[in-house]
Amino acid sequence: MTNNTSVPADRTLLLLPGLMCDHAFWQPLLDAPALGVSCLVVDYGDADTLTAMAQAVLAVAPPVFSLAGHSMGGRVALEVVRLAPERIERLILMDTGHLARVPGEKGETEKAGRMALLAIAEKDGVRAMAAEWVKGMVHPDRLGDAELIEAIVTMFERKTAARFARQQNALLSRPDGSPVLVGLKVPCMVLCGRQDAWANVEQHQAIQALAPHASLVVIEDAGHMVLMEKPEPTIQAIKEFMSK
Repeated sequence: MTNNTSVPADRTLLLLPGLMCDHAFWQPLLDAPALGVSCLVVDYGDADTLTAMAQAVLAVAPPVFSLAGHSMGGRVALEVVRLAPERIERLILMDTGHLARVPGEKGETEKAGRMALLAIAEKDGVRAMAAEWVKGMVHPDRLGDAELIEAIVTMFERKTAARFARQQNALLSRPDGSPVLVGLKVPCMVLCGRQDAWANVEQHQAIQALAPHASLVVIEDAGHMVLMEKPEPTIQAIKEFMSK
């Protein structure tokens, strides 16, 4: 868990990482001045379901808190809301989705793609898998940004193939978050990169449509790793949302 101690501790924003991500994804936000909340990055440990990950979040959370979840972390955030709705103040969902894996051919295609990445991680190492994974996860123009790509690949490399397998299992068995969104009682911001090829803008519009009074922010010239790719506008959107 990482703490931004430069801000008051009376309001807490729990930061929930995506697949194989950690504090490095959130570092631009952790370094931002005058955010107005205390930020904590949560580690899911060896949890292999989204519910278990949500329980890990609740185990370290204060009595009342806000949530920002990126990618898989957005799905974990919805599970946290389902388990403890009375403890949530605000919700930020970033580059994520809300539906369960669909049955039939499309769902099997998704599973095959995830298992192919796992096979690379187990055979050639997590770094080799991450080098393949990242190709579709940033704005195409940033594939030549050696510093950004290295930061993402190194972040993945800090985890094991076994943890990758557990997190892939959690995503393949993910629940439908639609009922949580429909019943949401707190302010919600849905945010994504315009060029996110994994979780596109239309997917986030669908999330916004379900959640009462949710706002949608689209960050231009950014892919799935929006905070690492375009930190300034992403941080500004979070600051504005948290200050309302």
